[in-house]
Amino acid sequence: METEDAIRTRQSIRDFAADGLSRREIEGLIDLAIAAPSAANRQFWSFCVVTNRGLLDQISEAAKAYMTRCRPLDLPEQLYEKLADPAFHVFYRAPALIIISARKNAPWAAEECALAAENLMLGAVAQGFGSCWIGLCQPFLDTSEGRALIGLGADEAPLAPLAIGRPASPAAPVPRKPAQIRWVS
Repeated sequence: METEDAIRTRQSIRDFAADGLSRREIEGLIDLAIAAPSAANRQFWSFCVVTNRGLLDQISEAAKAYMTRCRPLDLPEQLYEKLADPAFHVFYRAPALIIISARKNAPWAAEECALAAENLMLGAVAQGFGSCWIGLCQPFLDTSEGRALIGLGADEAPLAPLAIGRPASPAAPVPRKPAQIRWVS
C-alpha cells in the first residue's frame, strides 16, 4: 500500500475480529512506531502490550468505572452515557492493546509518542490491521491501580493507548472538514 493510501484509508476501527495478531506482527508494528522522529533522538517511549482477554476486560471495566465516577475529562454527555452501559467495552473487544508511554515531564514526550502512534496506526492499516486510539482509558491507566495492572512505573505516563486487531467489518467513511489555512507572507 502506498503511503498516501494508508493515510487516506486509516480510520478508527471499533469492530474487531476475535483472532489476534502474532507476537511477530505486533513487534513489527512497534518497529514501525520507533522509526518516528524524536527530539534529540532521545526516544523516551516504551511499549506495553496487553493480549490477555481477561486483563483487557478488567482494564475496560475499571476504566469505565473510573471515568463515570471521576469524570476527569470534559466529554460530551453521550460518551459518559456510553461508559455507563454495561455492554460497552472500552477496547471494542480488540485482541490487543498497545500502550505507548514515556517518562513524565520529558520534553516533547507526548508529541513523540503521538508520532510513534501514528506510525504504528499507518503501518497497521497498510498490513490489513485496524487500530483505534482509546483516550477513554488513558486517565485510568495513569492512576496507581491502572499503573499496577500494566506494570507502569510511577515516573512514566501512559500517552497513547491503541486497540489493535483485524477489522471485523470496514469502518464507515468519516467526512473531513476543509482545512483552515492561513497564509502569512
